[in-house]
Amino acid sequence: MSNNEIVQGFDDEKDAALTITLEKAREAEEMLIVSLSGSVDPHNAPFLQKQMVKAIEKGYTKLIFHCAGLGDISSAGIGAFSHFLNLVKAKGGDLVFFGIQPKVQGVLQVLGFAQVFTTRETRDESAGVFRSPPPPAPDGRFPVTAVCPACSQTHNVMEAGRFNCSRCKTALITDRQGQVFLG
Repeated sequence: MSNNEIVQGFDDEKDAALTITLEKAREAEEMLIVSLSGSVDPHNAPFLQKQMVKAIEKGYTKLIFHCAGLGDISSAGIGAFSHFLNLVKAKGGDLVFFGIQPKVQGVLQVLGFAQVFTTRETRDESAGVFRSPPPPAPDGRFPVTAVCPACSQTHNVMEAGRFNCSRCKTALITDRQGQVFLG
């Protein structure tokens, strides 16, 4: 399926330094896999932003960015992704990155966005971010499976109280009903 079949008019514009390929995800109608190849810099960040806004307006609010082909990103590119994140969060969605190259991961860390954006190793792990977390035990008894609201890591919680996420080290609190909150 071509980009234009997924989002009408998507391929009407091109950029020499960035290729964007869209794939409808099988897991959910509003989920879209976006493969990026090239680089995102101050010159083409507006192009990326314009194209992704088209997809978001079409109803795609669960965005998975496959970044294995993305060799470099500037602060302008990070700004574009921050804009997408705000747009999809306002519509109940989110975005996830996977296959991030070390240079791009370094830029995310230096600019302080490594904790803002959700990253996973694989496409399937990325799609898993959008699955509903398991509900807490209905009678409030432990153990329960809790999901970190910062990074989506699952934890088996044995009792109410404070703990740190094993992945992102975020301080969390579990109440007596098994619900997790930032602590």
